[in-house]
Amino acid sequence: MANLKVNIGNLEFKNPVLTASGTFGFGLEFDDFIDVSALGGIIVKGTTALPREGNPYPRMAETSSGMINAVGLQNKGVEHFIDIIYPLIKGYNTHVIVNVNGSTIEDYIAVTEKLVALEKIPAIELNISCPNVKEGGMAFGTSCASSSAVTAAIRKVWPRTLIVKLSPNVTSIAEIAKSVEAEGADAVSLVNTFLSMAINAETRRPVLSTITGGLSGPCIKPIALRMVWQVAQAVKIPVIGLGGIMDATDAIEFLLAGATAVQVGTANFIDPTTAVRIVEGIEEYLMRHNMEDVGQVIGGLGK
Repeated sequence: MANLKVNIGNLEFKNPVLTASGTFGFGLEFDDFIDVSALGGIIVKGTTALPREGNPYPRMAETSSGMINAVGLQNKGVEHFIDIIYPLIKGYNTHVIVNVNGSTIEDYIAVTEKLVALEKIPAIELNISCPNVKEGGMAFGTSCASSSAVTAAIRKVWPRTLIVKLSPNVTSIAEIAKSVEAEGADAVSLVNTFLSMAINAETRRPVLSTITGGLSGPCIKPIALRMVWQVAQAVKIPVIGLGGIMDATDAIEFLLAGATAVQVGTANFIDPTTAVRIVEGIEEYLMRHNMEDVGQVIGGLGK
């Protein structure tokens, strides 16, 4: 049996397949479909200091090869997560990672400081890249200065593995990646969704209440792959790749481009068993190519 273990910082994952925040709930919603503990890790819904209602409806639009969402980080806040959700999911035999969001650096710090006490949360994913909120979010991830500032602030209060989620809506994502690496990020995850919009030709109105939203799904995979490859060349810390991964072949392409691990997102809405099937598919790929370790694939483009 091939070895699927990978390391991100000091954290070992049983396999390189994680679920993307906002597409997998808190894991509990998938218990009827899969063994969540079979995954390398799950990244739960975006969490903020205070409850958020999210954006007005409609806030989802289907496209020909993906979807646009403008949910706007709807969640019940970090206190609800700590008191209600955490006791239900801390028993998973996999890494549970919290996606941390805020409108100000102080918001990010407030959430992070409360999560430090949770022993079964070995890592956080600092989301500086959400295009669905009007303040904060993507604004922090669109310049090196602001990306560095929020990363540095969180590094001071978070003692465990720190993953920073990057926005693709920038001129040079590699430069952003280098800026957060310099401030102590243990890994970067990319890409988040692309700023986009949908129009109803009959009503001559935007489909989404917010006009614009974040595009995900198979349509973004070629761009995501290019960005993961660029960032993997630019930084020494691990890269977690995501963007349109629908099956094991997609995941392997991201690993070949230099990703140490991958996240499965939009595919979870189509088939809740996708992430587990990708784990199985990666193992089958390794056996078929007479490889003993997934590390032989990572960064193996052209080799």
